[in-house]
Amino acid sequence: MPAQIKGWDRNQMAARAAEELEDGWYVNLGIGIPTLVANYVGDKDITLQSENGMLGMGPFPFEGDEDPDLINAGKQTITELKRTAYFDSATSFGMIRGGKIAAAILGAMEVSENGDLANWMIPGKLVKGMGGAMDLVAGVGRVIVVMDHTNKHGESKVLQSCTLPLTGQGVVNRIITNLGVLDVVEGGLRIVECADGVTEDELRAATLATIV
Repeated sequence: MPAQIKGWDRNQMAARAAEELEDGWYVNLGIGIPTLVANYVGDKDITLQSENGMLGMGPFPFEGDEDPDLINAGKQTITELKRTAYFDSATSFGMIRGGKIAAAILGAMEVSENGDLANWMIPGKLVKGMGGAMDLVAGVGRVIVVMDHTNKHGESKVLQSCTLPLTGQGVVNRIITNLGVLDVVEGGLRIVECADGVTEDELRAATLATIV
């Protein structure tokens, strides 16, 4: 893919992902770019859940206002709201496994055209743990992936089939990358929207998955 094709930056991807959320939803944000979605919820009545035991996350704090006791699952400092509730991990995963969370916005290393997700390990590299992603993709109503379209070598992360160990099979509903938005549909992926400055041909050329 030509280097000059950039599309959306991380914050623009997060803002686009926030558009997916609907009033009344309980939503889990994965580590990485998805955590930025908290800054773009705006006036929507969205309750953000963190799997380390927090319901009702606010946006990131301004510099100097950080509270080291308030962190998300990625160990980043966050803010609380008037309605914020705290609980243990067992209760948190009870919400996730019990189908109480409407959507999860997750990062990914690879996504396949049939919605397979790989986002927890690269063989041969240090793994701190699989985290809660496997529970999330099995328990939530909708899975939205937010990631760069290609890796640092310029290779597509949107594939016909994943090459890395899977987090879940057929679990992804929508993919938001720096190049655009794609839905997992029967037979492959469907282009929903191209990012600013990106043409459909450029999006197709950067994608190894089948686009129908």
